[in-house]
Amino acid sequence: MQRLAAQIAVSVSDLKKSPSAVLDGADGETVAVLNHNRVMAYMVPAATYEAMMDRLDDLSLADTIRARADEQPVRVSLDQL
Repeated sequence: MQRLAAQIAVSVSDLKKSPSAVLDGADGETVAVLNHNRVMAYMVPAATYEAMMDRLDDLSLADTIRARADEQPVRVSLDQL
């Protein structure tokens, strides 16, 4: 059985009929889009998607910082840059 990670679900057929009605009815919540009762996609508000992407960027930077934590610094003058 597939896990549904949204409180709101809509069939792909209903989404095709009226995408704006689905978005309006979701009131800013994530919507699971179902095809034959299986999740085929999730629709998230733009602000949520942007926040997710920012968080993924932050996690990637944190991994880079941890990987470089033991490196020795190299002194460079501005003229060398």
